Amino acid sequence: MRKPRTVRTLSSMALASALAVGGGTTTTAFAADAPSPSPSASASTPAAKASVTVPSSPVKPGDAVSVTVTAPAGSTNLAVSSAALGAVRLSPGKDAGTWTGTATVAGVKDGGYGVALTGTGPDGAKLQATGRLTVKAGSPKPEPTPAPSTLRLSADFGRPGENVVVTVKTSEKDAYVKSAAFTGGRVDLENDGKGTFTGTATVARNVQTGSYGIEAFAGGKKFDTVKFSVEAKGTPAVRPLRPLTPGEHKTPKGSVNTGQAPADA
Repeated sequence: MRKPRTVRTLSSMALASALAVGGGTTTTAFAADAPSPSPSASASTPAAKASVTVPSSPVKPGDAVSVTVTAPAGSTNLAVSSAALGAVRLSPGKDAGTWTGTATVAGVKDGGYGVALTGTGPDGAKLQATGRLTVKAGSPKPEPTPAPSTLRLSADFGRPGENVVVTVKTSEKDAYVKSAAFTGGRVDLENDGKGTFTGTATVARNVQTGSYGIEAFAGGKKFDTVKFSVEAKGTPAVRPLRPLTPGEHKTPKGSVNTGQAPADA
């Protein structure tokens, strides 16, 4: 039985000797017993949070819509694109990390269209976000049918040098008339701002008696032709009186030559 005691004594003495040397050996022993830490994994940068907001209610082609982007402050290369939108220009908002802009809805068919945001975060991470835009044109209102253009003359006939008032009513932006009966051949009309065009045409002085066509134009297109009569001024040819020459005198028998024809002639 002494042998086991000796073993215990030696073990106790070894422990006491270790404690006398210092705690470093003990600490080393405990450290060796503790599990070693696992090697650290390579750091991965998660995608930064970003969003793009567009109107949730349906919009129509031609509408101006607002676009709002949220992303970490300092983000760059922010861009918003969609088949339903024209160019989107973003500007920094009042709050850090927000950008706002406007865009015009393109002339696309009714339906839902994706809106994509791309960019680069301040840490170099890519930014991506999507939104949804609904386009619904609805039933377009029929455009009112413009009233037909009309032509009116103050007279349907005239003499050279006389004036004729021409009036055209139209929804077009310009109007004029053309005729060989008028001086210059063309008369431009002035608009009163309410669709009535007026002007004064002068019957050409060298025009001959007859009928002439007056062509009316509105917006560069002829819409009517009316008949206009001209009665040229003329004086019947009158042969002037002149005295007879001596050779033309005839002296009747039994009368005195007076230079006049006989009374019974």
